[in-house]
Amino acid sequence: MSFDAVIFDLDGTLADTLDGIAGALNSVLEEFGLPTHDRDAYRRFIGNGVEKLVERALPADRHDLVGEVLVRYLPVLMEEGGDKARAYDGAGRVLDELTERGLPFAVLSNKPHEPTVDVVGRLFDRWTFAEVAGAQQGVPIKPDPAAAWRLAEVMGVPAGRCAFVGDSDVDMLTASNAGMIGIGAAYGLRGAEELRDAGATHVITQIEGVIDLLD
Repeated sequence: MSFDAVIFDLDGTLADTLDGIAGALNSVLEEFGLPTHDRDAYRRFIGNGVEKLVERALPADRHDLVGEVLVRYLPVLMEEGGDKARAYDGAGRVLDELTERGLPFAVLSNKPHEPTVDVVGRLFDRWTFAEVAGAQQGVPIKPDPAAAWRLAEVMGVPAGRCAFVGDSDVDMLTASNAGMIGIGAAYGLRGAEELRDAGATHVITQIEGVIDLLD
């Protein structure tokens, strides 16, 4: 397998951000007098965008609060979430290798755009990304392929020569929908079975596996 560019998901792929996401949303749920959740529950909540995250975290009979909780959650995430994010061991080595080989790379996340840019800036400011893209108004989120196609165009690489690295079924479906090479990050938040079931071309157990697939 070989490819000429890489698009990375962020949460659970380049960085472990689960503590920040869980902590921020739990603090907002507490403000509303609603039940909170343990860290592992958030593994299943995230991946389909922030509105779906909030909906899943709310009690089934309180989905009327989605909008209000969202308005409060986003600033709390910006204030607290980035401080708890950490790069996965080996992420820097992968970015170094891609840079040395002259292969462009980008980030595409369903996390809102501003906190996506914030986390990447905090953890990966030594590297030059072709673009860092989070969820933005008017742009369909993953697994819609439109944003992935646009990043491939920005990097000057045909979709079929672009690898998409992510830790969820949403990411692998995005890769499939975009005609890209889906690399499942089993070290992330969901696990190998979900990734294979969603059509991953290859599954890696550590992020350095991206390097192994280059040769």
